[in-house]
Amino acid sequence: MKIKMQRLSLVSLFFFFGWALIAAGHAMAAEAQISQDVEYEAGFYYTVQKGDTLWDLSQRFSDSPWQWPDLWRENKQLPNPHWIYPGERIRLFRKSDQHRQETPATPAAPRVESAPPADLPPLQVDYMYSSVDRVGFIRKPAVQSVGIIFKSEDDKKLISENDLVYVRHPDNHKTNAFMPGTRFTVYKTRQPNNDRDALRIYGDQHYFLGVVEIVKSDREYAIAKVMKSFNAISVGDLLMPYEARQPTIPVVDSTPGIKGQIIASEEQTRIMGDRFIAFIDKGTDDRILPGQVYTIQQEHSARTGGRSIVLEPVAIGSLLVLRTEKNTSTVIITDSRRAIEPGQPISTP
Repeated sequence: MKIKMQRLSLVSLFFFFGWALIAAGHAMAAEAQISQDVEYEAGFYYTVQKGDTLWDLSQRFSDSPWQWPDLWRENKQLPNPHWIYPGERIRLFRKSDQHRQETPATPAAPRVESAPPADLPPLQVDYMYSSVDRVGFIRKPAVQSVGIIFKSEDDKKLISENDLVYVRHPDNHKTNAFMPGTRFTVYKTRQPNNDRDALRIYGDQHYFLGVVEIVKSDREYAIAKVMKSFNAISVGDLLMPYEARQPTIPVVDSTPGIKGQIIASEEQTRIMGDRFIAFIDKGTDDRILPGQVYTIQQEHSARTGGRSIVLEPVAIGSLLVLRTEKNTSTVIITDSRRAIEPGQPISTP
């Protein structure tokens, strides 16, 4: 009996470890998938034109045709580096340290699909950001809300996707605003969280929480279904008309002579880095457009000869404009070589 019990214990132990390994494998696979989704939800892309080759594109984007293997490595959707076709999208990248270590011995250039034109066509680079619908803004005066959530199904405190909510118009007589099938963005307003009072003059931050769709309209209220949930939704949150935005943003020339600063991060963190959403103090009045790229700078000073002098700013990152308001713009930090903070200067590259 004792031997049987020992065998049973060993079998149970092996079963447990086997199950643990399988569970760990699934967890690692899920984590890898999430990481991959995050990695490719944002980035610069080039649309292949007739006559393009990886060899030529490496010359144009990386200043060296010999880096085409790196470009191919970063675009696993290309089965054969020797053949690329018009209309395909190639993800551009910032060379990593490990790639700089590699010095391949004169790799063969990919075959040319067709003879390149004498005059190179203008670069058609886009920035892809699949989460653009959840990007808020700073505006003054604040948006006039068209509705408010006053109750949730089963009185849930935290509302999420597929939940039903009850909404009403600020003017209870305007029930025609809630036609079935109409979508609204759920948001709340808040002040930028920083200690610079001067920055508050730019208005309220409109923080997006999700998207709802009206499923039934009554005389004094409407019932809506939560279609997307970006952040926790709760009773008292506001509605504005839903505006579908394209995730592909063409990169355009920056406005000359721009000098401004970062107001705050969307999540109101004190430190920002790559792919953080932030706000700058320049907008349409300053000829800022979506798709423009600006440099993030670090100011330095030093003492010499018994006095303090201001040194030339150093570039520590870059940002791309996602949407614009009159005096502010919403941006994504596309490159940060050190920590970015509110108040950091920006300028035209």
